Amino acid sequence: MTLPANAGLPIGLLQHRHLHDICAGRNAAVLHPGRGEVPISNINKLIGVIGGSWCSAEIAGLARQVGEGIARGGAALICGGRGGVMAAACEGAKAAGGLTIGILPGESKAEANAFVDLKIVTGLLEARNVIIARSADALIAINGGHGTLSEIAFGLKFGKTVIGLHLEFVVPGVRTAATPAEAVQLAFQAIG
Repeated sequence: MTLPANAGLPIGLLQHRHLHDICAGRNAAVLHPGRGEVPISNINKLIGVIGGSWCSAEIAGLARQVGEGIARGGAALICGGRGGVMAAACEGAKAAGGLTIGILPGESKAEANAFVDLKIVTGLLEARNVIIARSADALIAINGGHGTLSEIAFGLKFGKTVIGLHLEFVVPGVRTAATPAEAVQLAFQAIG
């Protein structure tokens, strides 16, 4: 079952009632600007956005642009699902009609930011960083601190391409991007 284009739903909204369709093996879709309905089953690329749970307005703006670029490219965005860089990237992806997935550290869906479609509750605290790094096809690290550094390390260990945008530290193996558009372009090039 796909959502009809005239359903009157906000662009990019994945209705909760359609989650059971996905779990039951039936099709569901998100509405994507310029492409109409995009079946969830066609979104087979996950780009991770990693960064601090708090960030400046400047960094939030970069993260929003990254989220928009990921959605416009047709990939889903996977992140830690909370505030700061994660919330800004999810907001950008939703504005562009994208699908967002939050891998939450705690034991409640309520800790997710308002722009997360699929809330995955882990109860694993920082150990959930492994899930994000393992699940993403490529990772874009925006600013951040020690938690971001752990996600970068896991991503590199798992052989993933990691792109850094406005990082305050240097990690061998991380590709550097000067702009959000370049970061997104490098991620899509890496995953084909």
